[in-house]
Amino acid sequence: MSRTRALLGGATAAALLLVALTGCTSTSEEDAPGKADPNLPAADGLLKESATAMGGITTAKFLISADGTIAGVALKRADGVLTKEGNAQGTAQVEQMGATVDLAFTIVGQTMYLKGPTGDYQQLPLALAASVYDPSAILDPGRGIAKVVGTATGGKTEAAETVDGQETYRVAADNSSQTLVNVVPGVTGTVPGRFWIAKDGKKLLKAAFTLPAVGEAKGGTVTITFKEFDAPVTIAPPK
Repeated sequence: MSRTRALLGGATAAALLLVALTGCTSTSEEDAPGKADPNLPAADGLLKESATAMGGITTAKFLISADGTIAGVALKRADGVLTKEGNAQGTAQVEQMGATVDLAFTIVGQTMYLKGPTGDYQQLPLALAASVYDPSAILDPGRGIAKVVGTATGGKTEAAETVDGQETYRVAADNSSQTLVNVVPGVTGTVPGRFWIAKDGKKLLKAAFTLPAVGEAKGGTVTITFKEFDAPVTIAPPK
């Protein structure tokens, strides 16, 4: 196998690792959770309302960034559009074998189309990556981001902030890996996170999860943002 094929083969799984899920920048200044503000709405109510709102989403644009060195996560950035059925289209940047690889991807039904820096799209069964990541889970109310928000514990409403021009409440909470793994594959234990919940409509506009150091990996933050909810979307196989 040539180096190029090896890069693309490894990048295939990496691209699907977090494809679909969430603008994103480093959140290092927010690593330490703050105290709940008694003048703001209670976290439990906000999380419940947001879970309900996200459970009804049919499409969304997403942006994901991974900052730091996170065990098992080669993804550096991904953006695109996702449907509740699991179809997706966008681009991803992954790090493989010391090199940065830019990819374009389209997922339609059970087929993934992947294009590396050179050459045409490769058509691959989505089942090849199913054990790594199932993109249809992200907007699935029973498995995806709605489930993550709805099962978060120990919530504290920390502040009112603006995200992408919209007013939000920032809620800190703990997340069980049993539910978060469908959104951020490979996580274990309890993962601290923050949710930016829109004041109007209670949709989740941003989420950030702090992942610990594992071995030589020093840990970091995976940040996800959503926007343009329920906009008409047509995703078709590339020609």
